[in-house]
Formats: sequence, C-alpha cells, structure tokens
Amino acid sequence: MRPFETIRARAAKRKGGEAELVSVLPDVPSRGVLARLEDHRVLSQMAQRIFSAGFVWRVVESKWPGFEAAFLGFEPKRLLFQPDEYWAGLAEDARIVRNPQKIMAVRHNAQFVSEVADEHGSFGRFLSDWPTADQVGLLAVLARRGARLGARTGQYFLRFIGKDCFITSGDVVACLRDAGLDISENPTSKKDLARIQEQFNKWAAETGLPLTHLSRICAMSIGENYDAETLRKRGGVDE
Repeated sequence: MRPFETIRARAAKRKGGEAELVSVLPDVPSRGVLARLEDHRVLSQMAQRIFSAGFVWRVVESKWPGFEAAFLGFEPKRLLFQPDEYWAGLAEDARIVRNPQKIMAVRHNAQFVSEVADEHGSFGRFLSDWPTADQVGLLAVLARRGARLGARTGQYFLRFIGKDCFITSGDVVACLRDAGLDISENPTSKKDLARIQEQFNKWAAETGLPLTHLSRICAMSIGENYDAETLRKRGGVDE
C-alpha cells in the first residue's frame, strides 16, 4: 500500500498547496459535542439524508424549514403518538417532498431513535461511545435497525451529524484502489468494507488524523479537481 503522505502530497498539489488543502478540511466535533446532541436533531438529520438520497440536495435544503414544521420538529416521542391519519396527510403536504416511502421511514426511525435513546441515555451518546475504528459495525446497526439508512445514506448521516467517519464515494474508492487496496469498484460486501475499515485505521495510526480528514484528503487526491473555494462552499461534508 502507498503511504498516506504520498496521497496527501498529491492532494495538496492539486489544491494549490498545503494551506489550501487544510482550509477545506471540515471540523470534526469532539465526542462530548456528539454526546450532547438532542434526539430530535438526530432524527432530523436522518430524515434530511434520506430525502436527499437520489434527489437534488439543494432542493431538500431549501424546503427544510417546511419539513421541520410538518414533522413537528422531529421530536421522536411526539411523532410516535401521531395517528395513521397524520402520516397519510404528510403525503399531501406541499411543505415537504411528498415521497410516501421516505415519509414512513421517518416514522420507523422515530421508533429507532427513541429505542436507542432509552438504551443509552440518548442517541448522541450512543454515537459518541461507538468506537471510530468500527465504523462498519455502526453502519450495520443503522442498516439493520433503521429504515433507509443503509449504504452511503448511513455514511452521510454520520458525516453530517458529526461522527468521525470515512465515506466510500467514487473518488475515495478510486484513491484506495490506486493506493493498492484490493477492493471492487463498488465495495459493498462485508469483505470489502472490512478491508476499507482496516486501511483507514492503519492510516489513522500512521498519521494521527481523524477518519474524516483521511477520507476527505483521499477524495481530493484523485478524480475531478474542484477548486478550494468550491469545496468550502460545500461545507466540507461531501466527498
């Protein structure tokens, strides 16, 4: 495997220097910040990532105040008290993207968030306590117990909520394969995901960097070369 310093040097060169590279690396919240997250913010972020999947993100973002109102501030326990008629009515609510399957995923995930909060004190505490070195295990929990939180939707949920993580975007996968990791172009198998986790863990030990920065630098080292200003406008969350 290629050492990460080589990948970082290539990314820095493409971005116009080390200072520009560092300027587009996102902040990674501390475990304490993550643990203090309120459950309604967790459910809101889950919902936003689900509605954004396969859709134009900026459209969902522009409508999000309407989502917040329609879904009662995403308070899990409040949503769980709502009758079937409330959920059916959301499919006709112009304030949101009216996708019945995704609407019902919010109902399911309200139960998921509530159950995990009961088990761990809060969903944020559950996320904070989960070891970064086992992101694949956390993604498996999201996919198994949540609704529509599998694949990269779960990864983007972790990134946007502030959990240190990698994202298996096309550029990140291309970087890993170019560095010598034996994985498929679409690495969704348990074997491939385990290899990706192991490699990011090795790079973290080698560099002392969080997975978020390793993943981001990896993406910037290959593929389309977006300028630093464009990446800053994206908020440093999209690989």
